[in-house]
Amino acid sequence: MQLHELKPAEGSRKERKRLGRGIGSGQGKTAGKGHKGQNARSGGGVRLGFEGGQTPLFRRLPKRGFTNIHRVEYAEVNLETLNRFDEGIEITPELLIEARIVKNAKAGIKILGNGTLEKKLIVKAHKFSAAAKAAIEAAGGQAEVI
Repeated sequence: MQLHELKPAEGSRKERKRLGRGIGSGQGKTAGKGHKGQNARSGGGVRLGFEGGQTPLFRRLPKRGFTNIHRVEYAEVNLETLNRFDEGIEITPELLIEARIVKNAKAGIKILGNGTLEKKLIVKAHKFSAAAKAAIEAAGGQAEVI
């Protein structure tokens, strides 16, 4: 087989429909749009969510709550996750991102007290829960707020 003999697999390539190119094409004259009506016009059709004049679903449903624009979201890390690091190591947000424990640091990193910590670690983060801080210090480590 030569390079010039290569062909795509049978049925993998499909020719596009050439609309409005004469009666012999099978898609001539009205170009598959039928006769008259909103959808036959240029720019015709209805907007997304339009239900023929019936009150649309998004207007029928009640509106509830609000979005707090001052919300601060932290990337959360549980204590049990920190056990994978070696004893005495300094854990920083950069190290957590590098180890792929945290994908996105968001507004900062918060250490939560879920699980048990079996190693003495120096943990530097933006926030700590009271339980997490107590557990880190009980294991002989340090909890430093950045």
